[in-house]
Amino acid sequence: MDSTPQPQPSRVWRVVRLVPLSLMLLVLGVLLVMFLMGGMTKISAWYALQMIPPLFGLVSLICIVVYAIVKRKFSRLMAATLIVAIVSLSPAISLVKPLPFPASLKTTEPSVTVRLPADVPLIVAWGGDKIETNYHVIVPDQRWAYDLLVTPAAHGSDKLEDYGCYGVPVVAPISGLVVKAHDGEPDAIPGVVSNNFTAPTGNHVVIQIPETGTYLVIAHLKPGSVTVKTGDTVSEGQALGACGNSGNTSEPHIHIHHQRQDPNLFPLNFAEGLPLYFRDHDGAPMPVGGFEMDGETVILKGDVVRHIGE
Repeated sequence: MDSTPQPQPSRVWRVVRLVPLSLMLLVLGVLLVMFLMGGMTKISAWYALQMIPPLFGLVSLICIVVYAIVKRKFSRLMAATLIVAIVSLSPAISLVKPLPFPASLKTTEPSVTVRLPADVPLIVAWGGDKIETNYHVIVPDQRWAYDLLVTPAAHGSDKLEDYGCYGVPVVAPISGLVVKAHDGEPDAIPGVVSNNFTAPTGNHVVIQIPETGTYLVIAHLKPGSVTVKTGDTVSEGQALGACGNSGNTSEPHIHIHHQRQDPNLFPLNFAEGLPLYFRDHDGAPMPVGGFEMDGETVILKGDVVRHIGE
């Protein structure tokens, strides 16, 4: 029997081997606290969660596997580190399966209820509280956004005039102060996603709502059609412009969402989205969207709503 004493790990190594587990637990703990704080801190944590823990988890996982193969050892500390590494990697699932931003429709305040932004029948391409009917839910500021179409739509034509929404008058959904009115962006060719990341909202108008101090964003307007300017006070139903295909879009539609922060100070995708409901129309307060594919044909499944006045 070999009675040769086994070498003991050095004090430095005993400390170093705790670093991966400690860092991952620290990062997860900090992000959890940030989530609980809410507001913009929660939004920062949401984006950080999808990047930082998976990075630490991946590096730790590689180190564990390499060490186990080379040293042929697997301790309880390594097992604990492996478990936490897998937990840290889990937010990376959002790369293949988008996840809704965690916000409650029932507890998020304030909500606003406005009229529809046009007088023609509107198809809700995207809308609602769930990812199945509203792809916007993955983005904090657009958590309850809508994309509204007019038939004919979703047919893939590369001609703007083939879409019913193109040129439809867009009106103010509520009275308020215009804090931003932007024009001059060209219409994109429809039928394909434009991937315009420099001016994603295209030509747009932002209205501050006096009662709540929050902001309504109406986007993708036709170039040259914006009829208001920054500093104007608009009345509900007043013309703002016409539906276009400017910005990051695949076909002419009206985009509208409600957020807490001023878009002049906070960039797109980095603000608190707030619930948005509609009134004075022939449908649900929060109409839902969605579609299904029949081969290469898009079948719109969303609600159809129309303003009917008070």
